[in-house]
Amino acid sequence: MHDRSKADTARIDISLAGRLGQFALDVVFDLPASGVTALFGPSGSGKTSVLRAIAGLTRLTGRVVVGSETWQDARTFRPPHRREIGYVFQEASLFAHLTVANNLVYGARRSVGGLDEGRFAEIVGLLGLRPLLDRSPTTLSGGERQRVALGRAILSRPRLLLMDEPLAALDRMAKDEILPYFEALHDRLRIPILYISHDISEVERLADRIVVLEAGRVRASGPLNMALTDAGLGFVRDPHAASVLPARVVAFDAADALTELDLGGQRVFVDGCGPDD
Repeated sequence: MHDRSKADTARIDISLAGRLGQFALDVVFDLPASGVTALFGPSGSGKTSVLRAIAGLTRLTGRVVVGSETWQDARTFRPPHRREIGYVFQEASLFAHLTVANNLVYGARRSVGGLDEGRFAEIVGLLGLRPLLDRSPTTLSGGERQRVALGRAILSRPRLLLMDEPLAALDRMAKDEILPYFEALHDRLRIPILYISHDISEVERLADRIVVLEAGRVRASGPLNMALTDAGLGFVRDPHAASVLPARVVAFDAADALTELDLGGQRVFVDGCGPDD
């Protein structure tokens, strides 16, 4: 799928500061034009406040620049409905009086250009939503509701997709069911995604880059594989920590169920993978 969500070739620059009650926030970081950046940190570090400020829901001082467009600076403040942002919350905010299909159509019709039936069918297939289209959101599981919420956000053709711990309310089994759909979107979408999580195993599966927050400030920012091996950040002491190694699939041996990978010029064979994994 070639996503036409108007992603810019330039980066997204974020510089925000202010006080929220007794909490002081002062962050500076940037995002690439595509891929998943994890916003990671303990509870109370300011992750959700950053997302709300980027969306224009909380007004702080600073700059939000998306490609060639300035959404916020000293003279400009674009309101939330004009920021072309998709926002997926911890709890799926679906319309209970509409079917799943009509919830998705609502998102598509709010996009520039309106409903594109081909793209609608593509997103429905990618997220495995076809069997759910005629159902009410009230009959869905937590994981199914989050897939619908994600589909609706994507169909609005956002310039930037914000995801605020979308799996936090799900149990481990439900998370394991939905993560492959999120991974598929990561591989297919060409829009930047800022993804909040405090679960490092979740971040390892989904993210390309990471921004680590601590007490309202950026402690580290960069490629995920570099952050995971930085002893100063403490990930290496996490019992769930792992290394992320970029590799290219070279071949798949169906007889022995082995996938051959090119890892920096070295050949590595891993089991349990299929040609589409």
